[in-house]
Amino acid sequence: MKLLVAASALVLSAGLAAVVPASADPTDPRPDDAPVLEDRPVLPGQEIARFEPATPRVRSGQVDRSSAMRNVARVPLAGAFAADDAYGTDLAFTGHYAIAGNYLGFTVYDIKNPRKPRRVAQVECPGSQNDVSVYRDLLILSVDSLRTNDTCDNESASMGLPVPVPLPGAWEGIRVFDLKNPRKPRFVTSVLTECGSHTHTLAPSRDGKDLFVYVSSYGPSPVLPNCQPPHDSISVVQVPVARPAQARVVSQPVLFPDGGTTDDDYSSDTSGCHDITAFPSKNLAAGACMGDGVLLDITNRAKPRVINRVRDTANFAFWHSATFNNAGTKVVFTDELGGGGAAECNKDVGPRRGADGIYDIVGRKLVFRSYYKLPRVQSDTENCVAHNGSLVPVKGRDIMVQAWYQGGTSVWEFTRSGKPRELQHFDRGAIDDSELVLGGSWSSYWYNGFVYSSDITRGLEVFKIKTPWARKAAQRKLSVFNAQSQPSFNG
Repeated sequence: MKLLVAASALVLSAGLAAVVPASADPTDPRPDDAPVLEDRPVLPGQEIARFEPATPRVRSGQVDRSSAMRNVARVPLAGAFAADDAYGTDLAFTGHYAIAGNYLGFTVYDIKNPRKPRRVAQVECPGSQNDVSVYRDLLILSVDSLRTNDTCDNESASMGLPVPVPLPGAWEGIRVFDLKNPRKPRFVTSVLTECGSHTHTLAPSRDGKDLFVYVSSYGPSPVLPNCQPPHDSISVVQVPVARPAQARVVSQPVLFPDGGTTDDDYSSDTSGCHDITAFPSKNLAAGACMGDGVLLDITNRAKPRVINRVRDTANFAFWHSATFNNAGTKVVFTDELGGGGAAECNKDVGPRRGADGIYDIVGRKLVFRSYYKLPRVQSDTENCVAHNGSLVPVKGRDIMVQAWYQGGTSVWEFTRSGKPRELQHFDRGAIDDSELVLGGSWSSYWYNGFVYSSDITRGLEVFKIKTPWARKAAQRKLSVFNAQSQPSFNG
């Protein structure tokens, strides 16, 4: 996510849950004969809800939830992290701890009792977004803003200009912490990466001795010495697990030798990737790269290579993130229309935009099947668009929990790739009914029987789903979880 606090960002056309059949050409998700939703109330094989141009169902202070999904705990942001510019960001999990990123650092929560989580450490270490991942005793942080140095004792190095002009020695990239004692994280080292690190993905070597970190970044500019155009690449950082201080960039593979999507009226020009999700057990990864979606072969961890690429220049403004299904045979891509700061689930934005795109992997190629959009109208004062989520380990079914900012959390199923449907939801309504105030769930993830949400302004929230499939999924335990490095729950 690149926060754009401007409601005037791309405003197009109604927030419906909808499915669009696959085209004959998987690279063209909107064939000429695709149904026109505005003129047809029913798509082949599925009825779709219609919403009148009215006020949203939930006003500020109200709650709209499914009967089986309940909010069981909340720990508000505290100290410096409660400031107006200290947004809560992504989550990672290890043992009975949850780590939540923040623009000013990160927080460690003890979740041994998920209904009573406790804040046990808060590390101030400025550098947006501070997205987090964990591997064994290591914590990796992404820094995507120019800082005066690579330590936690730093300030902004962009001099406050609209186009950042770095001070001499400015730094951005990844930071590595020792997490042997989660209550006392210890800074180990940093690695400078080209254009910084907006997000990152972990892909351990097969023997577990080396951790490969795929660093996604974008936004090159001729005025930035360490971020020159065209930047059609990612950085690969190798971290020796036993000697993390020796972490270094080992390759910078160019994923788009032809430049990727350019000069399109709707899709973003491709100049790097926003996020990559790895499925290490299958030697696959999926990249959401601004104007393109890619499937990667990561058999050689240090040299990931593109094996298939798809575009959706009609309906995807910004390829934001990717999630595999449990078997690694499908990918859900998200479109972060409006950059996360705009009202993209209101009555004026269509069911194909700011949504999820569901693709089957057929013969190592991505084949488009359908779209899924949050099935509730949100107001013009609610930033809302598809954002971070994760799979629920349900055998034989593909179920995902997903954050939609002020649209709340949606739990939905795509076992039938062409017919996704919502199962549960939790939505609090607008922070403010009179103006757009940035907030809502940045990430919603399933971890060992509970749904954890990192809310931009509210802090850590915990939800419980009481259904038969959720009870079965709760029996499958993990000792660590990073949404961008998926384990296999198949079988």
